[in-house]
Amino acid sequence: MYNPTVARLTYRALLGRRRALILFLLPALLVLIAAAVRGFNGADDQVAADVLGGFALATMVPLIGVIAGTGAIGPEIDDGSIVYLLSKPVKRSSIIFTKLIVAIAVTMVFSAVPTFIAGFVLNGNGQQVAVAYTVAALVASIAYSALFLLLGTVSRHAVVIGLVYALVWETLFGSLISGAKTLSVQQWSLALAEKVTGDGLIDSEVGLTTATVLLVAVTVVATWFAGHKLRTLTLAGEE
Repeated sequence: MYNPTVARLTYRALLGRRRALILFLLPALLVLIAAAVRGFNGADDQVAADVLGGFALATMVPLIGVIAGTGAIGPEIDDGSIVYLLSKPVKRSSIIFTKLIVAIAVTMVFSAVPTFIAGFVLNGNGQQVAVAYTVAALVASIAYSALFLLLGTVSRHAVVIGLVYALVWETLFGSLISGAKTLSVQQWSLALAEKVTGDGLIDSEVGLTTATVLLVAVTVVATWFAGHKLRTLTLAGEE
């Protein structure tokens, strides 16, 4: 299912000069904010949880997911170069699976790693806050990558739609409105973070079992539908 050639091309596209700059900017900003907060407030578990939850998980992780997920396939569809890839003897499911793995890897590296570092800067991983939010960032990276990869296959405006989702739904509605919280990747991942800390520092509106089922379901369904869309695109190109 994993194709090294497709993976290499996808990594090259995702880590190009412009995207790489954005990918490095957000983690650097998180670590800078963490250092500033630690300098002004000292080590505080609740403050650390608020910073990691409010910026890292609610804003940085979905934004990086947008960049990696849509960038893994969207530009190829927009400029027509996907036709060249589809003409090769490579299974369409293999193309989608490989691009998903690459998108997940990039999202994890540029979100989970800086989240872990920022957590240690903020409070030295007191109450397991850094580990908890790192786990949340890891699982959220998987779901976001699948969702935004799907978005990249179905719309030419995937980046815009993804940004609206990340900034409006996840950051605003997903944090404030009760009904929206249940349908938020952020809240699902927070359920795992809450399990790691277990002392009230982190709260999720979704139970752990429900969150786990929803994370797996969204990832599987989004990946399957992206593969289905790519097969449909192939048929249209052949016609």
